Amino acid sequence: MLKQIMFVTLVGLVAAPAAALACGGNKKEVTTVSVDQAKEMKPAFVDANSSDTREKLGVIPGAIMLTSYSEFDATKELPKDKRKNLVFYCSNEMCSASKVAAGRAMEAGYSNVAVLPVGVKGWKAAGQKTVKPKLGNS
Repeated sequence: MLKQIMFVTLVGLVAAPAAALACGGNKKEVTTVSVDQAKEMKPAFVDANSSDTREKLGVIPGAIMLTSYSEFDATKELPKDKRKNLVFYCSNEMCSASKVAAGRAMEAGYSNVAVLPVGVKGWKAAGQKTVKPKLGNS
């Protein structure tokens, strides 16, 4: 019995790294930026929030508003230039929509992708301007 447990444990230890690689374990990590770093980049901001969140918190002026953080069409919703600096954001540190959306952009071939973890709440807390979303663009 003990030999079986040890064998299963060893197989699990050897198989786990291989499984991680098979599931994309070696994918590039999304870069995170602060509010100040994001401003310096002069990026295209990309809002991954829902329309309700946008209405409550506002949006970063000029932001691209995704139709869905997990199912947006990168060819239609993001800039044609795949080298353009893109900074994705959602509401705050507890939200993962911006990370999911940024990952989709990277899979679509965008090379300068970052996430603003503090989101629109952190943007506002840093004294930066937000605007109400335009109807039909959220």
